[in-house]
Amino acid sequence: MDKRFANIFNLTEDQAIALLKTPLDQLEDQSDRYVAASHLINFPSERSINALMETVQDQNSEMYHRIARRKAVESLGRLKASVALPIIRSCLGDEDCYTVENAVWAIGEIGTQDSELLEEIAQLLEKPGQTYRVIIQTLAALDYQAALERIKTFTKSDNEPIASAAIATVCRFTGDTTEMHKVMAFLQHSSVNARRACIQDLIDARYYEGIPKIATCPISMVFRIRGIRLLAEAGLPAGDITFEDIEPSLDQVIRDHPDHLELVHEYDQMPTLDFLINELYHTDFGRCYLASKTLLKLSQETVAEALLATYADKAHNDYGAHYHVVKLLGWLKYADAYDLIVEALHNKAPQFQKSRAAAAIALGNLGDERAIPLLKDNLNTKIFDLKYASLIALEQLGDTSGQELAANDSDWLIRSKAVTKAVTSH
Repeated sequence: MDKRFANIFNLTEDQAIALLKTPLDQLEDQSDRYVAASHLINFPSERSINALMETVQDQNSEMYHRIARRKAVESLGRLKASVALPIIRSCLGDEDCYTVENAVWAIGEIGTQDSELLEEIAQLLEKPGQTYRVIIQTLAALDYQAALERIKTFTKSDNEPIASAAIATVCRFTGDTTEMHKVMAFLQHSSVNARRACIQDLIDARYYEGIPKIATCPISMVFRIRGIRLLAEAGLPAGDITFEDIEPSLDQVIRDHPDHLELVHEYDQMPTLDFLINELYHTDFGRCYLASKTLLKLSQETVAEALLATYADKAHNDYGAHYHVVKLLGWLKYADAYDLIVEALHNKAPQFQKSRAAAAIALGNLGDERAIPLLKDNLNTKIFDLKYASLIALEQLGDTSGQELAANDSDWLIRSKAVTKAVTSH
């Protein structure tokens, strides 16, 4: 589990438990119990688990309690608290569909082979108004094949993420890949949520043929890298794919140039510069990539000035736009941005992590050899995409010593990258 964002509230275990036990009318902020329930995932102790279980058992129907209760169910799942299974199970009949969703998800995280419990989850597929995608994914993860026929009925759902999960699960249970092209088609869906969801389904179905298409899907590179990595981790040991099969896709995602993506949006007329710059702040990265691609067709000087202006104004504090601005300055080969890009390379704030890989690629594109020692330093990081990007950038700057440094890396994908490059460069 990724813990980078886990401890942002700086509560101790005692404080979080105390908040969880405080009556709502005595709280300074009524959402404090939700915060406390979230925060206890940092403390996998018996006390924390007991406090979370007590919260789940409290049936108070007040809205802020219901929200905290849902979160407590989720946190028990994250803590893989098997002792809490009976209490979580009691939530499967809850009137609140979000509590039911979290209960199903938590049972999937904790894991069970109890066929009666799995059947109880499967029966939710016949109950209206449930979060069917999570139910299907959980039944698939726990390998409850008795639900196959019920899951099949959802392959034709109008809700794309539900249909995608159902098709992937049928493929997983039966080995029949004939419908998987429909899941692949969702990679080009206009909804960013449908695009993200189907990557998870390709992972779950171990559909290795999907890797090159995942690489060109216009969503944040974080989701694409995760998809390719998880498929690689399943497929390479099994001998189903080789590193050479996935290396072009990994390189493509880390470089993340909009010309290499299959974009799902288009402009019916040429937008203004201001509009394009504002699009870099969009939550749908498909729109950001279209804006980036269009900006790269305009005058280098004009675009670079606009990027520096938006960076100074608000992109320095918006992690999505920050990423795109850093990448664009590299592609524009805008030498005056060197210091700004180096600053992005060293930005340790968790939400700006993907900008560090973007900065490494940008420095490779700038071609300034001053960046070589900085990029080598990043081969010591634990961040996969930053290491991989640094290797690509070092190669671009004509430095091969990074390959030797990375040849014994703890991450097997980094080792593979370093070794294949070392072989091809000799």
